[in-house]
Parts: sequence; C-alpha cells; structure tokens
Amino acid sequence: MERPGVLRWFGYAVGVRLPDRYGAWVLHDATSKHWRARFVLQRSIGIVPLCLVWLLLPGPIGLRLSLVLMAALVAYFYSCAYMEESIEHRLGRHGFPHDTGRRTRAEAAAAANAEATARYIARYRTPTEG
Repeated sequence: MERPGVLRWFGYAVGVRLPDRYGAWVLHDATSKHWRARFVLQRSIGIVPLCLVWLLLPGPIGLRLSLVLMAALVAYFYSCAYMEESIEHRLGRHGFPHDTGRRTRAEAAAAANAEATARYIARYRTPTEG
C-alpha cells in the first residue's frame, strides 16, 4: 500500500482526489481501526487555520477567544455529525462503490466480535474438572 507524501496528504485532507495508485491507502484511511480520529485530524487541517486568523482580528482577547471556541465547536460538531456520509463520499470520489466503507467496517467489527466471543466461550463456558 503506497502512502501519499505530505503535500498530497494535505491536499487529500482538504478534499483533493488522490491518484488511483493511492486507492488502497484511501480505503485503509476510511476503514482502519482509528478512522474517526483520522477524520477529525483531517478536518482540523481546515478548521485550525481559520481559528488562527480569527485570533488575529482586532478586539478584546476574550471576545476573540470566544469566537474561536464557538466557531471550532460548530465546525467540529457538523464535521462529526456527517462523518460517515463524508467518508462514503470521499470513497466514491476515489472510485469505490457506495457503502464500501460501512460494509468494510462492519465486516471487521464482526470478525473482532467473533474472536471476542470465541475467547469468552473458551474461558467461561468450558466445564471445570473437579
């Protein structure tokens, strides 16, 4: 799996489509164990610079800080509220069929749950000798 360089990753974080050779990495990015944290980090690439600009506006520091706080809260709220839809849209732009991310994450969760269930049964449901 080929990972994009720093500049390509910044472009990807703000919505630029990567070349086809990064398709496996895009799928991994959208379906890995920490896909939510990756999504929030990518959204921060667009939110943090705006907040820094707002801190430079003239006025009392308390007002500027409250503006930045409220803007960041609203931006993160809406980004996270539509997280799955945004990921599915991104996968679609990179050539994956609709619901690929949801399906892949569900399959991984089912496999993890099956392993946990098997460990539980092996530990607690075996007859004890005595």
